[in-house]
Amino acid sequence: MTASNRRRRPTVTAAATLAALSLVTGVASAGQDGWGRPAPGSDGGGDSYYPQDGNGGYDVADYNLKVSYAPDSHQLTGLQTITARATQSLSSFNLDLKGLTVDTVKVNGQSAKFTRSGDHELVITPRVPLFKGLPFWAEIAYHGVPTPIKDPVLGNNGWQFSESGGAFVAGEPKSATTWYPANDTPRDKATFHLAITVPDEWGVISNGREGRSFAAPGGTTHVWAENTPAAPYMTTVAIDKWTFDRQQRKDGTPIVSAFAPGTPDTTKEAEAKLPEILDFLESKFGKYPVDAAGGIFLAEPIGFSLETLSRPIYSGRAGDESTIVHENAHQWYGDTVAVDHWKDVCLNECFASYATWLWDQAKHSVNLDDRYRTKVGAVTQGFWSGKLYDMGPGKEFTAVYSKGPMMLHALSKYIGQAAFDRVLKTWPALHRDGNANMQEFQHYAEAVAHKDLQGFFDAWIYGTGKPADQYLYPGDLKPAA
Repeated sequence: MTASNRRRRPTVTAAATLAALSLVTGVASAGQDGWGRPAPGSDGGGDSYYPQDGNGGYDVADYNLKVSYAPDSHQLTGLQTITARATQSLSSFNLDLKGLTVDTVKVNGQSAKFTRSGDHELVITPRVPLFKGLPFWAEIAYHGVPTPIKDPVLGNNGWQFSESGGAFVAGEPKSATTWYPANDTPRDKATFHLAITVPDEWGVISNGREGRSFAAPGGTTHVWAENTPAAPYMTTVAIDKWTFDRQQRKDGTPIVSAFAPGTPDTTKEAEAKLPEILDFLESKFGKYPVDAAGGIFLAEPIGFSLETLSRPIYSGRAGDESTIVHENAHQWYGDTVAVDHWKDVCLNECFASYATWLWDQAKHSVNLDDRYRTKVGAVTQGFWSGKLYDMGPGKEFTAVYSKGPMMLHALSKYIGQAAFDRVLKTWPALHRDGNANMQEFQHYAEAVAHKDLQGFFDAWIYGTGKPADQYLYPGDLKPAA
């Protein structure tokens, strides 16, 4: 949903729960009063690429997760408390959880029936129906050995094991369901609170602000709180024998970064520039929209780095300045403003990729017009067949990294630099903590530029083929001699 229709999510209270329970006697008349007859929530979130990811019928406000993890056995034990609001009257609802064993489920404090279905569906039937508009909470106790989701392009996603004996979570478009129950769709963001217990010799880093650690049976409990609403795949945890670096931005925003054993000094030096990088991105995209920052630097050379909210996670072969700029640009483009559907992923990746161009221009005196012309002259005809919109499932993370920043540079020339800069800086605030699609971006750019952009968007984004010269070389861009 977009920011304009996002509503404030109230906290579940005891009074609200009693009110919900009192409605049991009024089930027969509920439909007449506007609640509707209770029915099962949908087992999918409505995305055309991944129709079974996510669920319908409710809106999560907060995940409060208590986990213990034993690195020697890989055994994870969890208790998830989900605070939500019913968006329809529910006789049952689904959560997404892959592979782990569910022990008990409670809804509003009462034991609930549950079954498993398909690859990752957990179907919960509360003792009392949940009525539209009312808050509820669900508690799920579970355990098991997490296993990753295997992606043919990116490799493993979700919970993964490190060579040190630790573990970490990273994956897109899905990963959270490998270690906790969730409504696994970017369209349902929620705050995320984690308390995780590990043996004393292990360190933990996660999203958001670091709380106070304390001794617990079996080791030490580490507390983290992400109060910026996050899509489930943007949440993470990483367990290793970290070296931590803690600093602050000028405005007091805490920066916590963690480096796995063996992290090269060049990576640590690049991350030391994070305050400067955030200041620069803030100058381009508006106020930093998250209340914490940092990075998680793995030893493992996984197939990607990822913009996990407030604290990106980096492949062991990617801790360089350009990647740090890219992943932190996502805090504006991709995280606090998430995709409406996965076919809109250019709104994430095209912009984060162009952020590295802007950084190179400002910090390394790179002439972006020259870069653009060189790239146009160097690509093959097949390059232009790459799609920036509705590219198909499994093809999301392709042309957006190469053709995407070229499209945005051409757009800056087509609508003029002043209008383009205004769009870049105001779009994230317009949709903060919500979702957006490509058509909304087009209409907003048109409104700011006072110009019909349908031809440009058809040439670069919605269609394939090399754009006509009026879109390929707009403004003062000219073909390379």
